[in-house]
Amino acid sequence: MLKTITFGTCVSVQGTFVRALPNGKVEVRVGQKLFAGSPVGQTAAA
Repeated sequence: MLKTITFGTCVSVQGTFVRALPNGKVEVRVGQKLFAGSPVGQTAAA
């Protein structure tokens, strides 16, 4: 499942969901790299 996360003030990363972390952040994989950040909330389709 693809997830989008943000880290810092303006960096977004979209990758394959790896795991939810205890601090509320999530980890995603892009190629061989792992990124952890705050999940981007879903919005309803207009």
